[in-house]
Amino acid sequence: MAEQFSGKVEIRNASENTTIELEGETGNIINTNASGQEVFRIDGSEGDLIIQRVIDGVQREVLKFDSSAATLYIGASGNEGDLQIRDGSGRTVFNFDSNAAALYLGASGNEGDLQIRDGSGRTVFNFDSNFSVLRLGAAGNEGDLILKDNDGDETIHLDGGSGDIILRNADAAEHFDIADAVTVDPGMIMVLDEDGKLRPSSSPYDKKVVGVIAGAGEHRPGIIMDKRVDDDKRLPISLLGKVSCKVDATNAPIEIGDLLTTSQTIGHAMKATDPQKAFGSIIGKALSPLSEGIGSVSMLITLQ
Repeated sequence: MAEQFSGKVEIRNASENTTIELEGETGNIINTNASGQEVFRIDGSEGDLIIQRVIDGVQREVLKFDSSAATLYIGASGNEGDLQIRDGSGRTVFNFDSNAAALYLGASGNEGDLQIRDGSGRTVFNFDSNFSVLRLGAAGNEGDLILKDNDGDETIHLDGGSGDIILRNADAAEHFDIADAVTVDPGMIMVLDEDGKLRPSSSPYDKKVVGVIAGAGEHRPGIIMDKRVDDDKRLPISLLGKVSCKVDATNAPIEIGDLLTTSQTIGHAMKATDPQKAFGSIIGKALSPLSEGIGSVSMLITLQ
């Protein structure tokens, strides 16, 4: 039969400092350092294990709970800290790998899902890995997806309430190959050459007209198709929507609503005044005027 005691047992080091203290009445085991600070406690009355820090074999502090900041630190220089949680079959289903700065959810035979609930307990964010589906929103709390640019402005908004895709930018563009040894700028009118590449227009009423180099003025493409980021000889050409384009109003002033075609000025459009020649060479309809000279106007692209 084990002996029972109700007092206190202290174990001291060579300097007569208490290092381990056993309290018989409470069942506590307390370990203190040379300065008398408590570093380890087993609380018999509450069933608590209290540890301020954990040291590895080479005295690196790899686990520390800072109670003053309510912060848990895992790992140290030369000994990364990971957090792993296993299911009932011993599979690691939650793994935060600090070395790769990656969070892994799920394992073979036990998929990992991510669910976030709102203040009313509704699941408003659900990434279902089994079906590779991301669901946003719930009944009574619609889900939206909003993308912002470097200035913090919203550029793309998927509106779950209305079912709309809202693009801040105006036109639809597609990447085309640009002919070698040509100089181009946004807003230039582009035509096909004999090799199927694009070059700036240079003759009136050119039926080979394709579109306008995107990005001039305040207009930016909302959609860019066939983009190949590794090919610097391709540029986005606006094919649909509102754009800014270069125009020449020397021979005829441009008014709102005028149909525009190619001109003899390189890369510039002009007012189409000859209906017979205009068929097949119209690039768009003017949305802003230019009374004279060379400049730029806003245009609605309407190839015809």
